[in-house]
Amino acid sequence: MPPARNQDETSSLKELVEYIAKSLVDHPEAVEVRQTASHSSVVLELRVASDDMGRVIGKSGRVANAIRALLRVAGANDGRRITLEIM
Repeated sequence: MPPARNQDETSSLKELVEYIAKSLVDHPEAVEVRQTASHSSVVLELRVASDDMGRVIGKSGRVANAIRALLRVAGANDGRRITLEIM
């Protein structure tokens, strides 16, 4: 059984998403990331200004899918599913 991901590791994922989002948007002060964790999964909720929504999602969702792919890889190490919801 893989080791459990501790709080520091999941908060670093939250910080990663926040850093990526702030790098993409015009209003970085409006970026907010919330984290909800359970035994087998972590849900990260990303909120940005409505003007910046297109920048975070990207054409055909490519930017959002790239961020989700990074999170999938990070979660695969310990068997947890990490989900990104953009709101």
